[in-house]
Amino acid sequence: MTKVFVSGCFDVLHSGHIRFFEEASEYGDLYVSIGSDKTVMALKNRPTLYNENERLYMVSAIKFVHTAFVAKGSGKLDFEEEIKTIKPDIFFVNKDGHSAEKQAFVESLGIRYVVSDRIPKDLLPIRSTTAIRNELKK
Repeated sequence: MTKVFVSGCFDVLHSGHIRFFEEASEYGDLYVSIGSDKTVMALKNRPTLYNENERLYMVSAIKFVHTAFVAKGSGKLDFEEEIKTIKPDIFFVNKDGHSAEKQAFVESLGIRYVVSDRIPKDLLPIRSTTAIRNELKK
């Protein structure tokens, strides 16, 4: 079976994340790397709403996810150790999660890099954690 790898914070879990997992899983078995609390704090300069164990539980419970784990590394490529161990066929990312650095690293390992257009399911609204946080600030 084809292995598909995604990474992210997945702190404010929402329908956009579920759709992202659903879309990624259409390519094969989905492996989800979750940023540790320490990594999220370093990258986003804020604590997580849900700690890494709770985020791992929630993501693991989603039917589209084959395996989920907390990344052992740090920084934007915190998943480096796990991706080398899992050896996925595809690295799947949303447009807002894409970076040239990430793409270069993934492709240097011979992994196909796929960027999603972030299309919501059916008539659901487009969701992002940033948009939700901004709405809550109003």
